[in-house]
Amino acid sequence: MRLHHLFLLVLLALPIASFTAQAADKKPVPADVEPLPEALPPPGVIEANPNDEPEVTIVKKGETTVEEYRVHGELYMQKVTPANGKPYYLMKQDQEGGWSRYDGPAAPLVIPKWVIFRF
Repeated sequence: MRLHHLFLLVLLALPIASFTAQAADKKPVPADVEPLPEALPPPGVIEANPNDEPEVTIVKKGETTVEEYRVHGELYMQKVTPANGKPYYLMKQDQEGGWSRYDGPAAPLVIPKWVIFRF
């Protein structure tokens, strides 16, 4: 029976202890406090430029089909589909005209060579 009384006493003392702890945490607000300014509206959505999408040209060379992918008029990738065989891709490696072929699930190692300035 004493255990029940002790349990009820602890249970009733918990809200009082938490109330006094909250009251001790409250600090007075200084008189020179100003409210924060209104937040700026979020930036607008940038519309995609239709010129940034690749242009695809399909060329038939005999029984072989070649799809040429260009951005801003520059050829950067070709998909070659032979008449009897598995299609493969030719991707441009650099500005000097180096091309690499890949036909498996893993893309070839392409070292980034970004164009910083164009004159």
